Amino acid sequence: MHCVMNSIPVSSMEEGGSAPTAASLPETTADGHQFYPSPVFKGRGGGPGSDVSSTNSPSESPLVIPGSIGEPLVLKNRAPRWHEQLQCWCLNFRGRVTVASVKNFQLVAAFEPHHQNVSAEEHDRVLLQFGKIGKDIFTMDYSYPLSAFQAFTLCLSSFDTKPACE
Repeated sequence: MHCVMNSIPVSSMEEGGSAPTAASLPETTADGHQFYPSPVFKGRGGGPGSDVSSTNSPSESPLVIPGSIGEPLVLKNRAPRWHEQLQCWCLNFRGRVTVASVKNFQLVAAFEPHHQNVSAEEHDRVLLQFGKIGKDIFTMDYSYPLSAFQAFTLCLSSFDTKPACE
């Protein structure tokens, strides 16, 4: 999964950077279009004013919204690591996820090589994790610069993209 957060500039991940609050978002773009900071997913009506674009293809270019705030933050799935004892690919949810599921995921920021103001630890910091902890029970953990609403909409999108996998 690749998510383009059009209302969060990539500079918010740099040391001393900040993400805009809802009160600081513009109501109209420079060309006069109305700006709605609600999530619309690419491929399902995404267009001017959408906050979140989501795609499962890393080859698709990020959807850049006119009037958005600088270069948008792009999130991607964290790559799993091979576990020698279990002989499988695993993600470390630090005890927060207890049931294996195709719906479990962790998102990290996808930085371009030209972002040198971002510390090494920020490159691997999990910004959103979602996972199964029981039958029809899931947990969601998110951190700055995501809001609860943005995190929740991204988690809901994972149900739509994997409808028959379990």
